[in-house]
Amino acid sequence: MSIPTATTTDHDRRPIGFGIFLIVTGAVAWYAAMQLITERVALLIDPSHVLNCDVNPLVSCGTVMASPEASLFGFPNPLLGVAGLVAPIAVGVALLARARFARWFWALFLGGVTLAWVFVMWLFGEAVYDIGALCPWCMLVWLMVIPMFWWLLTWTLSTGVLAREGGAVQRVAAAVWPFTWTIVFVNLAGIALAILVQFPTLIPSLLG
Repeated sequence: MSIPTATTTDHDRRPIGFGIFLIVTGAVAWYAAMQLITERVALLIDPSHVLNCDVNPLVSCGTVMASPEASLFGFPNPLLGVAGLVAPIAVGVALLARARFARWFWALFLGGVTLAWVFVMWLFGEAVYDIGALCPWCMLVWLMVIPMFWWLLTWTLSTGVLAREGGAVQRVAAAVWPFTWTIVFVNLAGIALAILVQFPTLIPSLLG
Protein backbone atom coordinates (compact mmCIF):
# COMPACT_ATOMS: atom_id res chain seq x y z
CA MET A 1 0.00 0.00 0.00
CA SER A 2 1.34 3.42 -0.89
CA ILE A 3 1.75 5.65 2.16
CA PRO A 4 1.94 9.45 1.68
CA THR A 5 5.32 11.06 2.12
CA ALA A 6 5.76 12.38 5.66
CA THR A 7 5.87 16.14 6.13
CA THR A 8 5.02 18.43 9.00
CA THR A 9 2.02 20.18 7.40
CA ASP A 10 -1.40 20.00 9.01
CA HIS A 11 -2.73 18.13 5.96
CA ASP A 12 -0.10 15.39 6.13
CA ARG A 13 -0.54 14.95 9.86
CA ARG A 14 -3.86 13.35 8.87
CA PRO A 15 -2.96 11.56 5.62
CA ILE A 16 -5.73 9.78 3.81
CA GLY A 17 -3.46 6.86 2.84
CA PHE A 18 -2.35 6.29 6.41
CA GLY A 19 -5.93 6.38 7.64
CA ILE A 20 -6.91 3.73 5.09
CA PHE A 21 -3.85 1.69 6.11
CA LEU A 22 -4.96 1.69 9.76
CA ILE A 23 -8.51 0.74 8.83
CA VAL A 24 -7.45 -2.16 6.61
CA THR A 25 -4.85 -3.64 8.97
CA GLY A 26 -7.08 -3.15 12.00
CA ALA A 27 -10.15 -4.64 10.29
CA VAL A 28 -8.33 -7.70 8.95
CA ALA A 29 -6.70 -8.38 12.32
CA TRP A 30 -10.03 -7.86 14.09
CA TYR A 31 -11.71 -10.33 11.73
CA ALA A 32 -9.04 -12.93 12.45
CA ALA A 33 -9.44 -12.46 16.21
CA MET A 34 -13.22 -12.77 15.88
CA GLN A 35 -12.79 -16.00 13.91
CA LEU A 36 -10.77 -17.42 16.78
CA ILE A 37 -13.48 -16.47 19.28
CA THR A 38 -16.20 -17.92 17.04
CA GLU A 39 -14.33 -21.20 16.62
CA ARG A 40 -13.63 -21.46 20.35
CA VAL A 41 -17.32 -20.96 21.15
CA ALA A 42 -18.28 -23.54 18.52
CA LEU A 43 -15.86 -26.00 20.12
CA LEU A 44 -17.35 -25.38 23.56
CA ILE A 45 -20.85 -26.03 22.22
CA ASP A 46 -19.81 -29.10 20.26
CA PRO A 47 -16.57 -30.82 21.37
CA SER A 48 -16.57 -32.77 18.09
CA HIS A 49 -16.54 -29.56 16.04
CA VAL A 50 -13.69 -29.45 13.51
CA LEU A 51 -12.04 -26.03 13.64
CA ASN A 52 -11.82 -24.23 10.31
CA CYS A 53 -8.15 -23.51 10.99
CA ASP A 54 -7.05 -27.08 11.78
CA VAL A 55 -5.09 -28.18 8.71
CA ASN A 56 -2.67 -30.74 10.12
CA PRO A 57 -0.72 -31.35 13.38
CA LEU A 58 1.65 -28.47 12.58
CA VAL A 59 -0.98 -25.97 11.44
CA SER A 60 -3.63 -26.25 14.11
CA CYS A 61 -5.56 -23.60 16.00
CA GLY A 62 -6.90 -26.34 18.27
CA THR A 63 -3.44 -27.20 19.54
CA VAL A 64 -2.67 -23.55 20.21
CA MET A 65 -6.05 -22.95 21.89
CA ALA A 66 -5.40 -25.84 24.28
CA SER A 67 -2.13 -24.28 25.48
CA PRO A 68 -1.83 -22.11 28.62
CA GLU A 69 -0.38 -19.31 26.47
CA ALA A 70 -3.72 -19.01 24.66
CA SER A 71 -5.32 -17.61 27.83
CA LEU A 72 -2.45 -15.64 29.31
CA PHE A 73 -4.66 -13.37 31.46
CA GLY A 74 -7.23 -15.99 32.40
CA PHE A 75 -9.44 -15.48 29.33
CA PRO A 76 -8.90 -16.22 25.62
CA ASN A 77 -6.28 -13.95 24.10
CA PRO A 78 -8.44 -13.14 21.03
CA LEU A 79 -10.77 -11.17 23.31
CA LEU A 80 -7.94 -8.66 23.65
CA GLY A 81 -7.78 -8.44 19.88
CA VAL A 82 -11.52 -8.06 19.40
CA ALA A 83 -11.55 -5.21 21.92
CA GLY A 84 -8.23 -3.54 21.15
CA LEU A 85 -8.23 -3.72 17.36
CA VAL A 86 -11.26 -1.45 17.23
CA ALA A 87 -8.86 1.40 18.10
CA PRO A 88 -6.84 1.52 14.86
CA ILE A 89 -10.05 1.22 12.84
CA ALA A 90 -11.55 4.16 14.74
CA VAL A 91 -8.39 6.25 14.42
CA GLY A 92 -8.21 5.49 10.70
CA VAL A 93 -11.81 6.60 10.20
CA ALA A 94 -11.11 9.74 12.21
CA LEU A 95 -8.10 10.53 10.00
CA LEU A 96 -10.29 10.20 6.92
CA ALA A 97 -12.65 12.69 8.56
CA ARG A 98 -9.64 15.00 9.13
CA ALA A 99 -9.89 14.80 12.90
CA ARG A 100 -7.09 16.25 15.02
CA PHE A 101 -5.62 14.54 18.06
CA ALA A 102 -3.48 15.84 20.90
CA ARG A 103 0.07 14.59 21.40
CA TRP A 104 -0.96 12.62 24.49
CA PHE A 105 -3.53 10.73 22.40
CA TRP A 106 -0.92 9.68 19.85
CA ALA A 107 1.41 8.66 22.66
CA LEU A 108 -1.28 6.43 24.19
CA PHE A 109 -2.24 5.01 20.80
CA LEU A 110 1.37 4.23 19.92
CA GLY A 111 1.82 2.72 23.39
CA GLY A 112 -1.15 0.41 22.83
CA VAL A 113 0.03 -0.69 19.38
CA THR A 114 3.53 -1.22 20.78
CA LEU A 115 2.13 -3.54 23.44
CA ALA A 116 0.22 -5.38 20.71
CA TRP A 117 3.47 -5.82 18.74
CA VAL A 118 5.32 -7.09 21.82
CA PHE A 119 2.48 -9.51 22.56
CA VAL A 120 2.46 -10.75 18.96
CA MET A 121 6.21 -11.34 19.01
CA TRP A 122 5.91 -13.21 22.31
CA LEU A 123 3.09 -15.37 20.95
CA PHE A 124 5.19 -16.12 17.87
CA GLY A 125 8.04 -17.32 20.06
CA GLU A 126 5.75 -19.46 22.20
CA ALA A 127 3.98 -21.00 19.21
CA VAL A 128 7.19 -21.88 17.38
CA TYR A 129 9.49 -22.86 20.23
CA ASP A 130 7.16 -24.08 22.97
CA ILE A 131 3.71 -25.08 21.69
CA GLY A 132 5.04 -26.51 18.45
CA ALA A 133 2.06 -25.57 16.31
CA LEU A 134 0.93 -22.65 14.17
CA CYS A 135 -2.49 -21.02 14.22
CA PRO A 136 -3.47 -19.57 10.80
CA TRP A 137 -5.79 -16.93 12.24
CA CYS A 138 -3.13 -15.95 14.79
CA MET A 139 -0.58 -15.56 12.01
CA LEU A 140 -2.98 -13.30 10.12
CA VAL A 141 -3.11 -11.07 13.20
CA TRP A 142 0.71 -11.04 13.28
CA LEU A 143 0.77 -10.12 9.60
CA MET A 144 -1.38 -7.04 10.28
CA VAL A 145 -0.08 -5.86 13.67
CA ILE A 146 3.61 -5.90 12.70
CA PRO A 147 3.36 -3.41 9.80
CA MET A 148 0.83 -1.37 11.78
CA PHE A 149 3.37 -0.92 14.59
CA TRP A 150 6.36 -0.01 12.43
CA TRP A 151 4.50 2.41 10.18
CA LEU A 152 2.75 4.08 13.11
CA LEU A 153 6.06 4.46 14.93
CA THR A 154 7.87 6.08 11.99
CA TRP A 155 4.86 8.20 11.03
CA THR A 156 4.35 9.72 14.49
CA LEU A 157 8.05 10.51 14.78
CA SER A 158 8.71 11.68 11.22
CA THR A 159 5.76 14.07 11.10
CA GLY A 160 6.63 15.65 14.44
CA VAL A 161 3.42 14.34 16.02
CA LEU A 162 5.46 12.88 18.89
CA ALA A 163 9.02 14.04 18.16
CA ARG A 164 10.11 17.68 18.35
CA GLU A 165 9.87 19.24 14.92
CA GLY A 166 13.28 19.91 13.48
CA GLY A 167 14.93 17.80 16.18
CA ALA A 168 17.33 14.95 15.59
CA VAL A 169 14.69 12.26 16.21
CA GLN A 170 12.28 13.83 13.75
CA ARG A 171 14.97 14.20 11.07
CA VAL A 172 16.14 10.60 11.46
CA ALA A 173 12.57 9.29 11.42
CA ALA A 174 11.79 11.34 8.30
CA ALA A 175 14.80 9.79 6.56
CA VAL A 176 13.71 6.29 7.64
CA TRP A 177 10.03 6.75 6.75
CA PRO A 178 10.29 5.92 3.01
CA PHE A 179 12.11 2.71 3.93
CA THR A 180 9.76 1.55 6.68
CA TRP A 181 8.65 -1.29 4.43
CA THR A 182 12.16 -2.77 4.69
CA ILE A 183 11.89 -2.89 8.49
CA VAL A 184 8.53 -4.62 8.17
CA PHE A 185 9.97 -7.05 5.64
CA VAL A 186 12.91 -7.93 7.90
CA ASN A 187 10.57 -8.46 10.87
CA LEU A 188 8.25 -10.74 8.88
CA ALA A 189 11.10 -12.51 7.10
CA GLY A 190 12.71 -13.28 10.45
CA ILE A 191 9.49 -14.89 11.64
CA ALA A 192 9.14 -16.87 8.41
CA LEU A 193 12.74 -18.07 8.60
CA ALA A 194 12.33 -19.15 12.23
CA ILE A 195 9.18 -21.09 11.32
CA LEU A 196 10.84 -22.86 8.39
CA VAL A 197 13.91 -23.76 10.47
CA GLN A 198 11.83 -25.01 13.38
CA PHE A 199 9.31 -26.84 11.18
CA PRO A 200 11.27 -28.17 8.19
CA THR A 201 8.38 -30.44 7.24
CA LEU A 202 5.83 -27.63 7.19
CA ILE A 203 5.79 -26.96 3.44
CA PRO A 204 5.78 -30.66 2.44
CA SER A 205 2.93 -31.28 4.90
CA LEU A 206 0.89 -28.47 3.33
CA LEU A 207 1.63 -29.60 -0.22
CA GLY A 208 0.87 -33.21 0.63
